[in-house]
Amino acid sequence: MKFSDIYSSNHCPLEGTLGVFLRRLAFVVMLALSFTTSAQQTPAPKQTEQVAIFGATAHIGNGEVIENCTIIFTDGKITAIGSDLMAPTIGTMIDAKGKHVYPGIIAPSKSLGLVEVDAVRATDDQDEIGEMIPHIRSIIAYNAESKVVESMRPNGVLLGQVTPQGGTISGTSSIVQFDAWNWEDAAVKTDDGIHLNWPSFFRRGRWWIGEDRGYIPNKEYTGQVGEIEVFFQNSSAYGKSTEKERNLPFEAMQGLFDGSKHLYIHANGEKEMTDAVAAVKKVGVKNVVIVGGYRANKIADFLKENNVPVLVNLTHSLPEYDDDDYDLPYKLPKLLVDAGLLVGLQNEGAANFQTRNLPFYAGQTVGQGLDKETALQLVTGNTAKILGIDDMYGTLEVGKSATLFISEGDALDMRTNQLSKAYIDGRDVSLETHQTELWKRYMGKYEGDGK
Repeated sequence: MKFSDIYSSNHCPLEGTLGVFLRRLAFVVMLALSFTTSAQQTPAPKQTEQVAIFGATAHIGNGEVIENCTIIFTDGKITAIGSDLMAPTIGTMIDAKGKHVYPGIIAPSKSLGLVEVDAVRATDDQDEIGEMIPHIRSIIAYNAESKVVESMRPNGVLLGQVTPQGGTISGTSSIVQFDAWNWEDAAVKTDDGIHLNWPSFFRRGRWWIGEDRGYIPNKEYTGQVGEIEVFFQNSSAYGKSTEKERNLPFEAMQGLFDGSKHLYIHANGEKEMTDAVAAVKKVGVKNVVIVGGYRANKIADFLKENNVPVLVNLTHSLPEYDDDDYDLPYKLPKLLVDAGLLVGLQNEGAANFQTRNLPFYAGQTVGQGLDKETALQLVTGNTAKILGIDDMYGTLEVGKSATLFISEGDALDMRTNQLSKAYIDGRDVSLETHQTELWKRYMGKYEGDGK
């Protein structure tokens, strides 16, 4: 029997409520299969010959620009870059006159590859059961064949931090590149950090039980903070203990105290950020990053004093509170950069597919007064430093990974962000996706006859 026969109300042998339920279930399953049975483009093979890009304007990712630049890379690493290089006589030569070369854009704090279809539970691995689960590793659930992940590449987003969601301590993130057969191939840096969702001092009123609809104090804040502090204290004590019995959550936390892992604190209010940084620093956490930081400009001096960088949320959003400046989300990155903080951009609150807009968030900050190359750093060099991968990624420098792309124009402008080539670790990756295939299909349909 065909699926169409089962689903059709005219032919279905199942009757009543059960029949309706099963028909709907079958539809959802088929919808899920439509997303999963058609795999993404085949990952590119390892680089086998030298590649030289010449004549381009190279945006290095550290604020520097090189006109008429030649970039040479071999075995996945940049071997030479500059405007006075002799043209090589071997390998692949790419004429990029009039074009622009950028380091691969990095997307932090996203559940890319962990969830494919929100409505299909079998494709959703971003949130595990439990409140304090630092030992849950997001990397082993990463789906390298995700169509959402694939759609990042045409806009130049080539790397990302696969981040778990939910709970108080969500788990451990890892950093991947977006062209791989499986999670082992994708991994750039495994278990780079632990993600802590700090409780809010204020919460929305629950109107259905008679509370005011606006923000009201969270009466449970002190108790929630206390639970976090106790967990961190116990984790620190566990690391100093000679007890042989293993505790996996406490064991996973040890990297925070020896500096091998970062603690990413998801918080937005002044009090929340101040309380969080003070609490974790007190127990010996070495590397702290604020994710969100909506009010970070109010405590910029405190964050700078404690050497805490900020991964600011998307600029394409409305103000959170009635008394905020109407353009606060737009100008917040510039305010933090001007205050001397290390700043990167992320879009945690948006859908995964919207992560492809990261370069345009950076472009938004240019409209608020940031220099274009400084804005580029927010999604390349700065983010690489914050994530601890700047030894290999984030900038175009000799010895670093040849993870870069060629754009027809300004990559921070959605009108001119048009990629002709992209490389990850020197591999010539495909820029074809399900979306580009559909675009070509329907452009072909209406081309010529105008119908």
